[in-house]
Amino acid sequence: MRWSRSIRWINALLMSSALISCRNVKPVSYLGDADLQYYRDRTTQIEYSNVDQPTNEGVVITQRPHTVRDREKDEIWELTLLQAVHIGVQNNKIIRTRANNQVLLQTPLTVPSVYDTAIRETGFLFGSRGVEAALADFDATLTSTLAFGKNEVVINSASPFTGGPLFINNTNTAQSLTSLSKTFANGGQIQLNNNVNYLGTNVPNTSVPLTSSYNGLAQIQYVQPLWATAGVEYNRIAAPPRGGLGGVTGVSQGVVISRINTDLALADFENAVITMVKDIEDLYWELYLAYRQFDASSVNRDSMLRTWREVKAKMDVGSTDGKASIEAQARDAYMDARATFETNWSAVLAAENALRKEIGLPVNDGKLIRPADTPLDSEFVASWESTLIDALTRRWELRKQKWQIKSFELQRIAALSVTHPTLNFVGGYQVNGFGNNLLGQNTANYNSFYGNMSTFDQTGWQAGLQFSMPLGFRAAQAQLRNTELQLIKARAALSAQELDISHELAETMQNMYVAYMTAQTYMDRKIAAERRVEATEAEFEAGISGATLDFVLRAQASSAAAEIAYYTSLVNYNKAITELHQRRGTLLDNDGICLAEGEWNTCAQQDAVRRAWARSFAWPNRHLRTDPEEFASPAAYPKTDIYNFMPDDSGVVPPGAPEIETPTPIEK
Repeated sequence: MRWSRSIRWINALLMSSALISCRNVKPVSYLGDADLQYYRDRTTQIEYSNVDQPTNEGVVITQRPHTVRDREKDEIWELTLLQAVHIGVQNNKIIRTRANNQVLLQTPLTVPSVYDTAIRETGFLFGSRGVEAALADFDATLTSTLAFGKNEVVINSASPFTGGPLFINNTNTAQSLTSLSKTFANGGQIQLNNNVNYLGTNVPNTSVPLTSSYNGLAQIQYVQPLWATAGVEYNRIAAPPRGGLGGVTGVSQGVVISRINTDLALADFENAVITMVKDIEDLYWELYLAYRQFDASSVNRDSMLRTWREVKAKMDVGSTDGKASIEAQARDAYMDARATFETNWSAVLAAENALRKEIGLPVNDGKLIRPADTPLDSEFVASWESTLIDALTRRWELRKQKWQIKSFELQRIAALSVTHPTLNFVGGYQVNGFGNNLLGQNTANYNSFYGNMSTFDQTGWQAGLQFSMPLGFRAAQAQLRNTELQLIKARAALSAQELDISHELAETMQNMYVAYMTAQTYMDRKIAAERRVEATEAEFEAGISGATLDFVLRAQASSAAAEIAYYTSLVNYNKAITELHQRRGTLLDNDGICLAEGEWNTCAQQDAVRRAWARSFAWPNRHLRTDPEEFASPAAYPKTDIYNFMPDDSGVVPPGAPEIETPTPIEK
């Protein structure tokens, strides 16, 4: 019962508070009538940002799309495959592929672009820093503070020097602190300090020798790590240690790791470009196939129309071969062929629009694209040995994984350094100064602060060692072990990738050869179907017993299907060749595409030429070596552990090596 009464009281209080919060507001009078233009009955609604950006030129100049109802004759654009690829590379700053069309509309910032590498290079956030942000750790830092103050205090003093029992003491102060610090590549830190303090008081000279005085120092301090985090190799990998990051110093924020992360971004960019080029080539051949299907359906439609007209003419004159059932069958076959013709023409327009979209062209610019190149119909023989070596050397996936391995190797070196105790050398030297004035020509009797400092009468120095270590190094050892395990996993992943690539390459070669054999078979079928049409039409026209119109119509339909099947298999064969180049890592080379940074501006080019000119006058030193060793190479390391009979750099094949077929087309 007590709980029930409590609940009723709570409900009553809630209702009372609701009524009080919704009570009428006291009316307020204003001059004039209110139009309530600032009244809003809701907080959230769909709104649009006031971004004013010019519309894409391809959208502005585009015409209405082609449809099957169009009757106008557009200009035919004979486009080669190489032209299509180069147009796509030039137009697509946002890398467009067939797989990311919806992603581009919904979340465009996640789609690869030509800007991604530069964005990664200029990253500044901790954990995703670029090279410039990593180099900023070694920039000099200037810090300066200038502060003034005044303080008035009543002094209860009976001293005859103050003129009475009560005295107001006015104190003026000023402080100037200037510091310039710099971190070196070996981890050492140097700091230059200049501190000046001013004190002015109204106490008579008999109590204080100088009513105003300046004192301070000019100081140089240097700290050099000797054990943990010491040396150029650690600092270029992990960056100089920072405070406030927890018990373990990170080992993946240095210049080298940032540079490797840029190379990883380049690998992703190359993958996007390869995918785009592969899609362009596939769409090009699909447009070619659509035209061939349209051509075959056009020939079949004309054949069906001619047959129907012949049968109808015979029916009109009352011939025995012109029965109404035969005429209806011929007309039915013709209508079916005409529907197929219209469908195939629509497929041509759809394929042409898809190719336009992929290479960044407007919907309709008054031209109709038609492929100028014909697919390869001869056998393409590829050497398994050279193809496998190219794939294991040039594939972007393997290059990216090797960069990951190199990153973990370097991080392991840095993590190993952190497992040692911290031992720093600390040294410093300072010159102290004191004077009545800050500056002055008369330096006697401490008249000038800087004049007194220039005499080097007041100096000081310090030197020593700083030592610290966590007992057990548990966190540092965990970081080292974690880095080693990631390195082991990365090496195992590289080995698995190489195995998968070999299987992937073998499957691609198998598909290419079966596509070629299928194309040959369909060519034979196409020839046989054409002969069948000729034979059945001749027999039907000659009135041979058993030769019916049904046989003629079937032969014509079979001939059209055989032609479409042949060109489909031929296009599949060429797409398989393109896929082989993609899996081999030579697709961009075959299309004449080279990925590189754009040209520098004029000032950067002049500076590079000036530096190169200066270096050309230097004397080469044969005793110099790189320390630490280089971690990058402009060319891929050759694969010499697969086949010991591969040609050397001079092109000479070792004696006794088996002959290797070169990947050159062979005419049938």
